[in-house]
Amino acid sequence: MSTARRLSHEELRELFLFADLTDRQLDWISANGDVVAYRAGDAVSVEGEPAECFYVLLSGTLSMVRTVRGAEVETTRSDQRGVYSGAIQFYLGDQVDQRYPATVRAVTDAEFLALPVEEFSVKFRQWFPMAVHLLDGMFVGFRNSEELIAQRERLLALGKLTAGLTHELNNPAAAAVRAAETLRERVAGMRHKLALLAEGRFDGEQLHNLTILQEKFVGRITTAEPLTPMQESDREDELGEWLDDREVAGGWDLAPVFVAACLTTDDLESIEEAVEPSFFEPAMRWLAYTVETEGLLSEIKDSTTRISALVDAAKQYSQLDRTPHQEADLHEGIKATLVMMAGKIPPGIRVVKDFDRTLPPVPGYPAELNQVWTNLIDNAIDAMAGEGTLTIRTARDGDNALVEVIDTGPGVPAELRRRVFEPFFTTKGVGRGTGLGLDVSFRVITNRHGGDLRVISEPGDTHFQVRLPLHAPVPAPTG
Repeated sequence: MSTARRLSHEELRELFLFADLTDRQLDWISANGDVVAYRAGDAVSVEGEPAECFYVLLSGTLSMVRTVRGAEVETTRSDQRGVYSGAIQFYLGDQVDQRYPATVRAVTDAEFLALPVEEFSVKFRQWFPMAVHLLDGMFVGFRNSEELIAQRERLLALGKLTAGLTHELNNPAAAAVRAAETLRERVAGMRHKLALLAEGRFDGEQLHNLTILQEKFVGRITTAEPLTPMQESDREDELGEWLDDREVAGGWDLAPVFVAACLTTDDLESIEEAVEPSFFEPAMRWLAYTVETEGLLSEIKDSTTRISALVDAAKQYSQLDRTPHQEADLHEGIKATLVMMAGKIPPGIRVVKDFDRTLPPVPGYPAELNQVWTNLIDNAIDAMAGEGTLTIRTARDGDNALVEVIDTGPGVPAELRRRVFEPFFTTKGVGRGTGLGLDVSFRVITNRHGGDLRVISEPGDTHFQVRLPLHAPVPAPTG
């Protein structure tokens, strides 16, 4: 690279950027713009480095490339005299971090006019105040639009979170309330039995024997193997007939209680042998109170445990107690998202989790990644229209973590695949889609995490693939 001559007014006016400048303005351009020669293969500017110059091509061919997941992708190649590159947002001054947005190289020997950013920015604002206001307005408007879109998508995600969490919390909460009300009735019944005991209506020794058997039966409740519906029905018939044969009033009502406690006719026969015939029916009812109370307590415990697990999942999903950028466990985030969305997944959709447990945490923003999983899973659910298989797969792909959301829906037509990540683009009917989810997801993955989001689709097999770097990018030098 070598510094050469400066351009005359005539040469500057041959460049479309400067064709209409005044002589005084051209004097400044000529005095401050260096004509710099580059050999084929030389880098004119490097992506991510501080933007110090605004470059205008005078001769030769340039190539502009962007880095995507560690690989360079050429976006522009031109030999048109006057095309520009480098600090293309110089007019914004300190409103943005002035860094080169792409790497520009000389494909052939080339010459560029290099204008210093700070000085050119000041002069440009003096020369073209209206243009600067318009450009500022476009920049601010675009930035505000992006923020509004992001806020809208966050609100939609919050709505999905709230709806899913409310649905999931309602079931265990309602179960706990029902169990508590029934438990109140059973405890009242046991108080009545204690009153009879205090009056001497029950024999103390027989009650002692019954208590020993009850403790034995209660200890088996939590460890017994669950029965199938058919086994439960057969067992209830068997116990109902057994109690009916012994003329126990309401025996068919007691049978389901004993079956739920995993008791058999052998267990009931051991109680029959331990008490006097006159004490047998009260003993059956005492036993029913005991095992049913134990079952209700277990139901309340299970329900409240489920509620606690849902709250933990909501915390994991929203990352309310985490720092913004950290090492994120993708599997925990995906599982929390599935919990939050459980109420929206129809019974006809089977969920398959194919996780590579050796996958290490990735650097990123967990709450934003959970928003991506929400959008992709929601999109897949809608695509399958109530029936199909939703597969969430994780794997390692070189230096990246790969997350695939796969559905068995009709697929994305080839002509629409390149548009699915555009803002406001949706194939859903009116009122069913905003066209924001995939666009926001794309920007979260590519802009915020330096990753890649793409779709591979054919009828019955659509893959939305997210690739995230396993290592945080090295910060660009600051000068």
